[in-house]
Amino acid sequence: MTKEKDSQLSRRDLLKAGALAGASLGVTSLGLGNELGAVASTGAEHQAGTQTKNETVAGMKYPRTETVRMGIIGVGGRGTGLLRDLLAIDHLEVKAVCDVVKEKALKAQAMAEKAGQKSPTFYTKNDRDFENLCARDDLDLIYIATPWDWHVPMAVAALNQGKHVGVEVPAAKTLKECWELVDASEKNRRHCVMLENCCYGYNEMMVLNMIRAGLFGEILHGEAAYNHDLRELLFSNAGEGLWRRFEHVNRNGNLYPTHGLGPVANYMNINRGDRFDYLVSVSSPQLSMDAYRKEHVPAGDPKWKEKYNCGDMNTSIIKTAKGRTIMLQHTVSTPHPYDRINLVSGTKGIFRDYPPRLFLDGQEGKEDWTTLDKHKAQFEHPLWKRVGELARKTGGHGGMDFIMSYRLIQCMREGLVPDMDVYDAAAWSAPGPLSEMSVAGGSAPVKFPDFTRGRWQDSRNIMAAS
Repeated sequence: MTKEKDSQLSRRDLLKAGALAGASLGVTSLGLGNELGAVASTGAEHQAGTQTKNETVAGMKYPRTETVRMGIIGVGGRGTGLLRDLLAIDHLEVKAVCDVVKEKALKAQAMAEKAGQKSPTFYTKNDRDFENLCARDDLDLIYIATPWDWHVPMAVAALNQGKHVGVEVPAAKTLKECWELVDASEKNRRHCVMLENCCYGYNEMMVLNMIRAGLFGEILHGEAAYNHDLRELLFSNAGEGLWRRFEHVNRNGNLYPTHGLGPVANYMNINRGDRFDYLVSVSSPQLSMDAYRKEHVPAGDPKWKEKYNCGDMNTSIIKTAKGRTIMLQHTVSTPHPYDRINLVSGTKGIFRDYPPRLFLDGQEGKEDWTTLDKHKAQFEHPLWKRVGELARKTGGHGGMDFIMSYRLIQCMREGLVPDMDVYDAAAWSAPGPLSEMSVAGGSAPVKFPDFTRGRWQDSRNIMAAS
């Protein structure tokens, strides 16, 4: 086989593969190389239910837990921020911390002590010491804030030990990993919640209330993105620069779909009356990583041996089972102001963020955008009314991080259904591997697996409780 034939796949073949994926007939590696081999199987046994008797966890309530006892795995930059928020929440005990860098675990330990808690046990022996943390019998919840490759192994280990899980984004990188999370959550009757903080932003929660009240009419379309200039971080010799840049070497698609997609999925009641059906994806050329390296990386640095393959801008279109459309973008390697777009459009109006602006049918001002201001008194979410001041003071990203963790602990303490579950974690992460498959096949449509196994039509509200 020639190099050209080995690196390409006909559109006809990808259309066929997409159909097989949608029916979950066990797609093979599609000849796309090692980087796509892991996303090949969507799991016929899962969708057909022929090899699992696990009951759904959709709608499953947490058991009431007066004091939530938790451990956290990964206390670098992101994990430390999460820990700061957690330590400000009442009726929560941080009993264990784990990190391969001992100094980071010791810093987390000191943070807990300063907050007035007992010194948590730390686990730093090796890269499998998290298994010992998961095996403890005095933990209810485990947070995971590690590099992406570790999310699923750690989450599955925690679930198998009977712990509820909060895992950072994306929850999984492959369809196989998505199914591993779903299976482990169902088998062990424990929730696996992806820690998608953007669903808890002030505007996102307010707009969700406005949609429920019917201000936008029937929802037709959404737009979502993670457009964020991370070039300095990607080329750093510390933190995420030690691993995140290599995603651009090994993959070509939307590497980080959930920040923009999560809120839009909530607007459309995905997995609660609608679901993602199929996706098509295109990637621009890769030029910006090379240009940044040329300008900022000295000759002789090992980074010059790297070949970047991920297109600078990936744009995907998702079609839902009800016919709605979602435009999903990703760029972290170009000069770009931070933008998640956060657009929702219906038969009666449209909202778009960055900056926030609103247009409702029949409003004053003809075709001029208006602001959310006059709607805040009526539609501000109760969680922001209750703890918004503390959230802005304590939490990162404008307070949404604190609201996210506060809400999860509230659900556990009050015995509520979590706002998002493992099916959301899988569905929102799936555009990563699916976009890779589509791009590799000339933008062929690729079907989403139904991670709910048919339960997506069960209608229920998201973030309904205060």
